[in-house]
Amino acid sequence: RIAKELNVQAPALYWHFKNKQALLDEMSTAMFRRMVESHADLDALTWQERLIEVQRALRRTLLGYRDGAKVFSGSRFTGTDHARSQEGHLRAFVAAGFTPGAAARATFIAFSFTLGFVIEEQSVEPRPGERVSGYEVAEREARMAAEGYSLAAAVSTDLFQGYEERFEEGLRAIVAGIEATLAPKAVR
Repeated sequence: RIAKELNVQAPALYWHFKNKQALLDEMSTAMFRRMVESHADLDALTWQERLIEVQRALRRTLLGYRDGAKVFSGSRFTGTDHARSQEGHLRAFVAAGFTPGAAARATFIAFSFTLGFVIEEQSVEPRPGERVSGYEVAEREARMAAEGYSLAAAVSTDLFQGYEERFEEGLRAIVAGIEATLAPKAVR
């Protein structure tokens, strides 16, 4: 698709990129830059609000691309401009009393949740409103119930619909967990 947009043959992409991973790394870097540009001013936010807002922005960014989370996962940024954003996040957490290590772990936990959540979300809905066959809730419920798996049938809606609400619920759980385990006692 990239080659088509550039009006070149697919192998020509490797004239500019050493291999597929280098291409994915550059794509991830471009996605990250767009995400950072979309941020509102984060400086006035608490660490909890900041963490949530950054994860929401990451999710929106990843959902903007087919397989966005898979592309982003395991990629390495091609520059150091991401460090400006990282430094700002770490400073906000440290100002709230976290050690730099605890701040890094807290943001990594939230990042990992968001990335994993969107990978799963995009496996069902590659793009918002576009659903992959095989994930129809009513069909799954009926199939599970017919096999005698009443609980598995009952949770079909929870697993394969309402991604926005489930993501927000997950963010609240992540923040509560960080408050309970990594935040300094004075911040809890």
